[in-house]
Amino acid sequence: MLRKIAITAASVLALSGGTVLAAEGGLVEDLAFSFEGPFGKFEENQLQRGLQVYTEVCSACHGMKLVPIRSLADEGGPGLPEDQVRAYAAQFTVTDAETGEDRPATPSDHFPSSSLENAPDLSLMAKARAGFRGPYGTGINQFFRGIGGPEYIYSLLTGYTGEEVEQAGTTFYGNHTFPSGLIAMTPPLSDELITYQDGTEATVQQMAEDVSAFLMWAAEPKMMDRKKAGLVAVLFLSLISVLLYLTNKRIWAPYKGKH
Repeated sequence: MLRKIAITAASVLALSGGTVLAAEGGLVEDLAFSFEGPFGKFEENQLQRGLQVYTEVCSACHGMKLVPIRSLADEGGPGLPEDQVRAYAAQFTVTDAETGEDRPATPSDHFPSSSLENAPDLSLMAKARAGFRGPYGTGINQFFRGIGGPEYIYSLLTGYTGEEVEQAGTTFYGNHTFPSGLIAMTPPLSDELITYQDGTEATVQQMAEDVSAFLMWAAEPKMMDRKKAGLVAVLFLSLISVLLYLTNKRIWAPYKGKH
């Protein structure tokens, strides 16, 4: 279920129902991603679909130079078999640091950089775009809703209005999520633009959600490990607290009530 949240360019906006969000501008939709919350986790199939969207659509302009290709085989990620990771890497060409010659990439290489100078790298984009903040900079909405980066990416990809404006010889496209309302990037997605390998219907909304989840994994591939470590730490501290409480009672029991 999507909850549409209007966000202005002002730093905070009070919404009906008492919700207060800080904003970077535009309109962001809050999605219930599977990886949100302390017990959330990435869905392997969704990450594989998101990788396909990135490869067939986004990689034409945008790179992910901070993400090693070998991580596609990691547990908690897309989970590709090693032979598929090698085949995937081989489609890219990199310059060998020692010989200076071009060669097919290997899993130990990183994803290529952006092919266009003004196309931002997407390695950390899902964490760089904080859609939900407030109220008043406390970050409480991030605690309950998540950082909002994946929602921002989804909303941007689905937020084109169909409006086109030419300024100084450059065409801009209306987008109700981009802060200025106009963006230079042409609408990258259209229904059935790609054919999903798992047979999922490739609607604009489905592709946008899948690639947003994939970019969240790219920005924080060890999220699942961090959550597991956090859960163990909380359980350990809870046990220690109980033991310390019982120990304290046992030590001081003979002296309580005495003057």
